[in-house]
Amino acid sequence: MSKRYIFLNWTVLTTISILAGCQHKDVNVLDREPNLQGTYIPSDYQAGAIEAAGGLNAWAKVTKLQLDSLVTFYQPDGSFYLTKQKYIIYPWSNSIEISGSEPQGDFAWRLSQGQFDVLQGFGRIPDVKSVIDNQCLATAILSIVTAPVRFMDQSVDFTKDANPLKIQGQWYYPILRQTGADIESILRVPKAVFYQNRDNSGIEMIWIDCPGVDQFLTVRGYDYDRIKDGEIIIPQRIEIFLTDFQNSSHRRLVKIDIK
Repeated sequence: MSKRYIFLNWTVLTTISILAGCQHKDVNVLDREPNLQGTYIPSDYQAGAIEAAGGLNAWAKVTKLQLDSLVTFYQPDGSFYLTKQKYIIYPWSNSIEISGSEPQGDFAWRLSQGQFDVLQGFGRIPDVKSVIDNQCLATAILSIVTAPVRFMDQSVDFTKDANPLKIQGQWYYPILRQTGADIESILRVPKAVFYQNRDNSGIEMIWIDCPGVDQFLTVRGYDYDRIKDGEIIIPQRIEIFLTDFQNSSHRRLVKIDIK
């Protein structure tokens, strides 16, 4: 019996209803477990992506991830700015907090259910002149780290393209995430394309239509490894690129090394 069959069979027997009622921004509310009720059953490709990242059992135990990172911002003139940032990620609340210390002072931001807030200090790093929007930055990091959990959002529709694409020597299935037509749903969960590795089922790249700004990003994960007592699997390096509507041109904006 294959591992995938075991995973899918377990999922059929388990009832799941998650990512609902997470509108409050109190940290105690964000730090929450999934509510194992309801009747959601992921598709084969969604189940494969979750299993490739450690499995639903492992992710269900993770209510909060705390990550330290070394971040490189690439400037339009070819120079770069190096800094450190801390991330607190709440997978089941679709939320991330980004904080750090700059010469101008400390800062802290929060993106939760599509709402971006400045908790402390300034809303943009003064020395960084790159074109990336900070909400888009937070969305990209949250999306690639918690890609398996994003597949569990029942408020949006996913459609897998049966024809794989070859990108940098690897074959990927594009999986389109469609949101509702109203602006509230677009801001909460922006339109995106998840690229699933044909060989290992992992989500290694996501194209994102950033809400509220005329900007498209591609975020890629590299060097996937186990954390949280060796259970869940997340990228140890993240790169974010400015791209176009067709995801055909790329200019690197950010590199993030998880320490």
